[in-house]
Amino acid sequence: MSTCAHHEGVLPVKKRRNSLIAAVIAFVAVIAIAVPGFAFAHAGASNNAAAQTTAKVRPFDHVFVIFMENHGTPSIIGDPNAPYINSLAQTYALANNYYGVTHPSLPNYIAATSGNNWYSNSDDPTQVFDHVNLVDSLERAHLSWKGYMENLPSVGFTGASSPDGLYVSKHDPFVLYQDILNNPKRLNNVVPLSQLSVDLAQNHVPNFAWITPNLCNDMHGVGGSPCPYSNDAQLKADGDAFVKEWVNAIMSSRAWTGNSVIFITWDEDDYTGNPANGGWESPAGCCDSPVIPANASFFPAGGLYGGGQVPMIVIGTHTKRAYVSTTAYNHYSMLKTIEDVWGLPEIGMTSDSAQVTDMYEFFK
Repeated sequence: MSTCAHHEGVLPVKKRRNSLIAAVIAFVAVIAIAVPGFAFAHAGASNNAAAQTTAKVRPFDHVFVIFMENHGTPSIIGDPNAPYINSLAQTYALANNYYGVTHPSLPNYIAATSGNNWYSNSDDPTQVFDHVNLVDSLERAHLSWKGYMENLPSVGFTGASSPDGLYVSKHDPFVLYQDILNNPKRLNNVVPLSQLSVDLAQNHVPNFAWITPNLCNDMHGVGGSPCPYSNDAQLKADGDAFVKEWVNAIMSSRAWTGNSVIFITWDEDDYTGNPANGGWESPAGCCDSPVIPANASFFPAGGLYGGGQVPMIVIGTHTKRAYVSTTAYNHYSMLKTIEDVWGLPEIGMTSDSAQVTDMYEFFK
């Protein structure tokens, strides 16, 4: 007869422990399926940081990114030609030490969506990047996305510019990736901006929505009519009106849940024609911006080649109010924040937590 006899219906300690563990695992699995945004932590320092982040900031319902052009922080913050943008900066959260990743425009759009400029300091629209990007991460996580492009001639258009010249592919990061260009289904998510009005009205907005204004409304301008570079005050006023129209449309829609967020930023600072900086006002930067060898044609002095200081305004129900941060950030920081809050892999430089800081301080 066993010396370990037990009453009927009472499991031995080992079996009880194993049953308890199995029950906990089963419960966690059910929660992972049932709760949006729940994710198991992965091994590795960067993924541990992502898991901690998810605990601090609830997964977003919708992320809207409005990407403006070619104006530094001193050109916008405090400027009377952009009263609405300044009201947002005063009401919500402003990153007052935020930088473009580099110069010129195109590599900033790539950096903001793949975590690297991939050695590009060129606006050549024939560049195609064969790298993991945010779209890959979103789709693997079953999160929806669209790129809304003002003056895009048609859904999935892949030309370098529209017939009117106001849409340019160098400001459309999605058509610069090989795995989107070669995928008609993905290209169907690159749509004219007018579609956003429809999607907002029908409450059919994707989880991630990127908004690129045309060359007049992004403050970039063109060589002549209808929005010349020389009329900077009008460019700012037009850009301010654009931001007001779409921020109001978003915030008055059903997509503006208690847990959606809008990031408004500029790709790089002002173009001044300074040949020492490739024509740009400043090569200031941070957070893994590229370091260029001396004697490069576009930056003869060599060294850090950031995109200059630009505004970043973060708007949301759960963002802090009247908040100004002096922490150094750039477009990698925005991407890292989106990735971590949604539990996505940290791609490119966003995984470098020693240099690239998340933007969680903006959230309550």
